[in-house]
Amino acid sequence: MTNLLTNNPLSLNSPQFVKTPDKEVVIMKIDKSGLLDGYRTMRTIREFEERVHKEFMTGQIPGFVHLYAGEEASATAICQQLGKNDTVASTHRGHGHAIAKGCDVKGMMKEIFGRADGLCAGKGGSMHIADLDVGMLGANGIVGAGSPLACGAALSAKTLKTGGLSVSFIGDGAFNQGTTSESMNFARVYDLPVLFVLEDNGYAESTSSSWSIGGHNPVRRAEGFGIEGTRVDGHDYFAIYRAAEDAANAIRNGKGPRFIHIEFTRYYGHFEGDASSYKPLNEVKDERRYLDALKFFRARTTGGKMLNVEDLDAIDKEVETLIDVSVKEAKAAPPPDLSTLMTDVYLSY
Repeated sequence: MTNLLTNNPLSLNSPQFVKTPDKEVVIMKIDKSGLLDGYRTMRTIREFEERVHKEFMTGQIPGFVHLYAGEEASATAICQQLGKNDTVASTHRGHGHAIAKGCDVKGMMKEIFGRADGLCAGKGGSMHIADLDVGMLGANGIVGAGSPLACGAALSAKTLKTGGLSVSFIGDGAFNQGTTSESMNFARVYDLPVLFVLEDNGYAESTSSSWSIGGHNPVRRAEGFGIEGTRVDGHDYFAIYRAAEDAANAIRNGKGPRFIHIEFTRYYGHFEGDASSYKPLNEVKDERRYLDALKFFRARTTGGKMLNVEDLDAIDKEVETLIDVSVKEAKAAPPPDLSTLMTDVYLSY
């Protein structure tokens, strides 16, 4: 492993410490299996999104699609801290969260294509993928709607003493929504086991977050509610993992909610079809070339002799095959029967 603060090689066998002017930073331990799982998840998200981007252009995918490419390290490192009792509330840009939380990739692809045997029977599509069996509360087409759901799940976990933790992924646009502020206050007042993760990709649709977030410091806003927070580089899987591990441990030890501000840039427009004319020239090109989280991960793990290039190449091939098969099966799957149109609307108790 590489110490991200000093670029010195680190061993996987013992914790390492880095002296800074005001504190001692502990570099986490993660074994080979965990690293391979992390890479596989990030690669699956990337290939899934790149393929959906291509397939959407053929006109075979209905509805709106918002891609997560470029943000893979966030969902992956956060969800690696979660178990079966833990839940995730997502956003309209939710494919990465769903994959990282364990949703079936083939079922997701069928759902995006609007097929009857998709995860939500073809009725949810890209923006409403959910699977309660794995703790995925659902993607959400309403900006800022996930945090109240996460708080509800966390309140249930606390009341029932399940030990569960709930994660609310929010974007920089949702961070300015009243629902987010209300949820953060509610989580603090009741000391709920909630982790708020602000995925700041630079733009709330087309508005720069550097302009739209008053005070320019989301961590301080969280601290205003009494919630401890931290800011990390979204291209750095290890930094996110460390922050998520610390936050999850604090929450599980009864210290109440936590907040993480993650910064990166999405590779595609706000939605498929967005020309992204509001972005600076070459921003995404430079991001892909110099700040790709997957490239960083490969360089650090192979350079530090934690993983072999051959192992990572094998994962690349496995994922490529999985995505190919997923698309092929989705295209061949039947659409929902019209007789099911009015089902799943109301729940009878």
